[in-house]
Amino acid sequence: MSKEQLQIREKLQTNLKEPRRYKVIIYNDDFTTMEFVVMILVQVFMKSQEEAEALMLQVHHSDKAVVGIYSYDIAVSKANKATQMAREQGYPLRLTVELAEE
Repeated sequence: MSKEQLQIREKLQTNLKEPRRYKVIIYNDDFTTMEFVVMILVQVFMKSQEEAEALMLQVHHSDKAVVGIYSYDIAVSKANKATQMAREQGYPLRLTVELAEE
């Protein structure tokens, strides 16, 4: 093999990995209204009205629910946006970002 062929071969062998995925978890509390949680799920997490209501009920009954799985930057951005909107309305809504199992 010539040097040129060897260099080309090295460039073709890249070890690309899928980016890690992170889940956004929303937690139940006694103060944030169900309507506000549904609104957050529709506006920030782009859920349909039906999906948002089902997730809200899951949070209400199970104390938490995964509302989406995203790349790290998107997961953090959505969690921060939802938290900011909750604080502006005086709600203690809590969301966390955790590494999703692969």
